[in-house]
Amino acid sequence: MNLINKLKQEWFLVGMVAAMALAIVTPDWGKSEGILHLDTITVFGIALVFFLHGLGLSPKAIVEGVSNWKLHLFVQCATFVVYPMLWVIFGHGFLSFMPAALAFGFCYLFVLPSTISSSVAMTAIGKGNLPGAIFNASLSSIIGVVITPLLVQFFMGMEGAELNLVESVLSIAKMLLLPMVLGQLMRPLLFEWAQRHKAVVGKLDKYVILLIVYSAFCDSIEHGIWRDFSTSLLITSTLICFIVLLVMVHGIQWGARRVGFNHQDEVAAVFCGTKKTLAAGIPMAKVIFDHNPNLGMILLPIMLYHPIQIFYCAVLANRYAKVELPSATSPNH
Repeated sequence: MNLINKLKQEWFLVGMVAAMALAIVTPDWGKSEGILHLDTITVFGIALVFFLHGLGLSPKAIVEGVSNWKLHLFVQCATFVVYPMLWVIFGHGFLSFMPAALAFGFCYLFVLPSTISSSVAMTAIGKGNLPGAIFNASLSSIIGVVITPLLVQFFMGMEGAELNLVESVLSIAKMLLLPMVLGQLMRPLLFEWAQRHKAVVGKLDKYVILLIVYSAFCDSIEHGIWRDFSTSLLITSTLICFIVLLVMVHGIQWGARRVGFNHQDEVAAVFCGTKKTLAAGIPMAKVIFDHNPNLGMILLPIMLYHPIQIFYCAVLANRYAKVELPSATSPNH
């Protein structure tokens, strides 16, 4: 019974494994222009998810977090400077021992923006600077619309991979940013409705991600991408994701203390600066890499990294929650 309860709690991770397994036996169903037409359905699903993200963002909390410039600079540099430097340092090493599509998957992981929901949730659990976390997670998503495809073009272009940068940025903005802005505009009218249906609304993004994962793996299996992919390479990829997370979490902790952050700002910095978004990362990949049959392998690093970051950061958030704070502590500005 404990195992069943645990599987129910982790239904999303179970669902990702199930989606990959289902793709093995039914690739014709979920492939691009396949029986289910998921390539069309998921476009509308993604727009709806980011509309609901915009609906849920509190303008007041974002405004409250604006003035802490030191925290914002620290977090955005961690996300869009330090992480990409990992590819600069280790990229050629990745390309030398793993398939190019998987190596580029790690490059893509490193240039993704932060998450919104889990960064904010972990910061709240760890007694961190919540307005600062909301502002930084939201800012990261907006910056990522431009920076992520720009960095993909810069790094992968050096290896001979090309994409239409302007078209990618416009497509991502239309798919993610526009629905989010519309959600904010509709917040006065629909927020109460969203709160009443929170149980369904809160899971919708995960349902859409599962459909995209299934579709991507159907495409990759249809094109025979996984035939030469070994178990040892999968284990190695998982270990790399775990090591990267450890290095970033403890590096950001060290850096936050060196620049004089208090507990609240350190917590926000750790959880906003180390997270990488699966919710935006998968739909962005569909735009950036278009109908690339290697998409399943490119997405593998973020799919491995996501559960690892959730698990490890949840443990860390609980540790932060136990820290005794002085009663007069307030965020640094």
